[in-house]
Amino acid sequence: MRYSETHQLFDQACTFPAEHEAIVEQLGDVTLTTPADESYTVKEILEVTDETTYRSVDDLYATLLGNLDEEFVGLKYYDDRSGPAPGEEQVRGEADVF
Repeated sequence: MRYSETHQLFDQACTFPAEHEAIVEQLGDVTLTTPADESYTVKEILEVTDETTYRSVDDLYATLLGNLDEEFVGLKYYDDRSGPAPGEEQVRGEADVF
C-alpha cells in the first residue's frame, strides 16, 4: 500500500478519538511500500511517536507522515517547475516554455 492511501484506510477502519495502542493493534500489520519497493508496517512507523491518542483521522495521518523514513521521498531535491540551475544546460527548447 502507498502511504497516500492510508488516510482513507484510517478514516474507514477507525473511530476517533482513538488510542495509539488500539490503532497499532488494529492496523499495525498494514504494509507500506516505498518507491524503491522497501516495506514498512504501520506499527514500525508509529513506534517512534510519543502520541497516546489521535483526535481525528488527520491527526493520525499527520503523525504517520511525520515519521516516514526518507526512503518514501522518491527523487530527493527534484523540481520539475524551475529552470536549469546555474551551469546546467536548458533541456527544453524555447517553444516548450509555458
